[in-house]
Amino acid sequence: MTTSSTKWLSLFFFFGLAVVSAQDNLTGYWQPQFAIDYDVTPLYSHNFSVINRNYVVQEGESKIKTRHLDVVHFSKINVQNNQSVALGILYRFREAFEDSENELRLTQQFNLTSKPYVVRFGHRIRSEQRITKSATVHRFRYRFAVDFPLKGEKLDIGEPYFVGTLENLLSVARSASPQYDTRLTGFIGWQLDANLKLQFGVEYRLEEYTSGLPQNVVFLLTTAQLSL
Repeated sequence: MTTSSTKWLSLFFFFGLAVVSAQDNLTGYWQPQFAIDYDVTPLYSHNFSVINRNYVVQEGESKIKTRHLDVVHFSKINVQNNQSVALGILYRFREAFEDSENELRLTQQFNLTSKPYVVRFGHRIRSEQRITKSATVHRFRYRFAVDFPLKGEKLDIGEPYFVGTLENLLSVARSASPQYDTRLTGFIGWQLDANLKLQFGVEYRLEEYTSGLPQNVVFLLTTAQLSL
């Protein structure tokens, strides 16, 4: 890791810690993820991932406690060079870790990207059905993303890059008020070789911000992504 990359990463995480310490009604998580991308054809691909969410701050107390484990699969079809559609399925194992229900989640997705210069822009629209024993929640999501190399005009092996996203969500369910959330995320990543990326990031979520008691949630994110 170069000195420049270390400085970027240090500044990024110090910013995340500053956000954490400034919030009320705070919950903090560490969320590691391992993902595998597999191209079946140039137009059709799969993504498999395992995600583990762990408390690090809960009700004002520091702790390490698992909240849930997700197993996820996406099938994606590229309809043009810069457009794709995808279907996803997630199963969330939560009953084994806390007093809550397991969840089945179905996802429909459309993604559009453009790269007029060095920076790439992305627009993602998702609809989701979050199914538990007690309820089905319909969620609608829009995410705007930017990514670019931190050295030069193109990403080379061993060099760092930045990914930033802003996402808004609406959740609706029968006999429940609509819930509005906003998520702001930033990653610093490294292209370690042609098939492997590592990413470290911070995500801030403002949940139920139209209610009287909005919730502040901060994630420390680590991701390993392997392409086959």
